[in-house]
Amino acid sequence: MKDVYSNGQVLFEDKHFQDHIEHHVPVQIYYQNCHKDIGFVERYTPSFIKVNRTYYYRHVYTFISRPGY
Repeated sequence: MKDVYSNGQVLFEDKHFQDHIEHHVPVQIYYQNCHKDIGFVERYTPSFIKVNRTYYYRHVYTFISRPGY
């Protein structure tokens, strides 16, 4: 992986999500500090991140890197 992501690092740039897709690194998703989901990024757009067949709005949810999970 070009950049090494720390466990717990917040993801927000397209590059972050692309790296996680390419290297099969899971992400954890939070809504207002509550865990909602964990899985692999399937797709991303300027507005949404798709994980586990669900689209999460980028401006509402927080995405955290979970390498090794």
